[in-house]
Amino acid sequence: MILRNKHAAGKKGLVKQMAVKVGMVSLGCPKNQMDAELMLAKLKAAGFQITAESGLADVVIVNTCGFIEDAKKESIDNILEFAQLKKEGQIKKIIVTGCLAQRYQDELVQELPECDGVLGLGANGDIAEAVRQVTGGQKVVSFPDRSCWKLDGDRLLTTPDFFAYLRIGDGCNNCCTYCAIPLIRGGMRSRTMDSVVAEAEDLAARGVKELILVAQDTTLYGTDFQGKSLLPQLLDRLCEIEGLHWIRLLYCYPEHITEELLDVIARQDKVVNYLDIPIQHASGKVLAAMNRPGDRESLTRLFRHIREKVPGIVLRTTVMTGFPGEDEEDFAALCEFIKEIRFERLGCFAFSPEEGTVASTLPDQVPEKVKNRRRDIVMEAQAHISDSYNQSRVGQTVEVLVESFDRYAEYWFGRSAADAPDIDCKVFFTTKTRVQPGDLIKVKITDVMDWDLIGERA
Repeated sequence: MILRNKHAAGKKGLVKQMAVKVGMVSLGCPKNQMDAELMLAKLKAAGFQITAESGLADVVIVNTCGFIEDAKKESIDNILEFAQLKKEGQIKKIIVTGCLAQRYQDELVQELPECDGVLGLGANGDIAEAVRQVTGGQKVVSFPDRSCWKLDGDRLLTTPDFFAYLRIGDGCNNCCTYCAIPLIRGGMRSRTMDSVVAEAEDLAARGVKELILVAQDTTLYGTDFQGKSLLPQLLDRLCEIEGLHWIRLLYCYPEHITEELLDVIARQDKVVNYLDIPIQHASGKVLAAMNRPGDRESLTRLFRHIREKVPGIVLRTTVMTGFPGEDEEDFAALCEFIKEIRFERLGCFAFSPEEGTVASTLPDQVPEKVKNRRRDIVMEAQAHISDSYNQSRVGQTVEVLVESFDRYAEYWFGRSAADAPDIDCKVFFTTKTRVQPGDLIKVKITDVMDWDLIGERA
């Protein structure tokens, strides 16, 4: 590998040297994964060798998550694991990026001296220079303004070739009292529509068949520069792109679901009948304490209207148990609401008091055991709802995006339009004809296995 020697400015020629191997571990949500892919592309363009075997790399970048306590612990555990490998001489340098680095700047620098670099979000664009500096023996600590980090550019995809996430904005203006995202990533920044469409066209040309739109709140797209949501218009433009088959929406907040958006979902075949709408709770009292609008009655009206407007739509939501002040009556209201609406997909997590948020200082904090018990009750109820929904699909023929072959089970598997990657179920199937990852095929559902479906190619 040939790299330009940055210390030989003005000198002619190139200096030959061994390629520096760089590995990256990216944790947390798809938005963080977008940052990782942009950084990996910059590293590759700078001449570094990207390796999937992080434990064998010269430089390891840990792109951290800092959203809730479990995510922070996972990030720290990964840093410490690589610190041990560094001590044993298996790797040479560690750079920490991502939300945890942005949020706990001084703490990481002071308490984890094993880290050779700590970069805030605004320094992501300087990742190649940071690697050069740490391999040269320097310690790099950089926290420029978050707006320095551009949301578009070349990406080195870490997803399979046939699907990709597409970030349409970053940051959030909702200011929920439990959430640290505005503290970490700032207010909502939408990408220009031309930029988003151009990237989608490039991804489609590279063989991507499913685009998954993400932001902290996708329904706020465009409100920062147009004063209204431009998501419906964006979807119409994306549907014109040849080669795209599915377009999926994640992180749509209930208060920002509009008639225009529902019209597009109902009208455009490429926009799958699937909406991820995190509600967090159904008790009006708890929602008010979260600084979120609505109550059980308004949410019930919304979801009934969505189902009427888009027949057959699959609804995913996320709820939280144990928010400060949540009593048994509030929790019962949440459980009753879940059983009434019967979300096809639902995730639940226990409240985590995050430093710097209003909710961490509220009175009437709920004990950990109670929070966790309530979470388990919600997930047990949802298991019955999901099983009932899956059973109703037996006998149906569905379109499946083929992902891979499970050599242990001896089944191929993939996802239907009802399933987002990583968070929803799989469709396992047999076939007598050749298939390969990325194919779109028809599968007749014959059985249910836990959360997943079993079928045979139709």
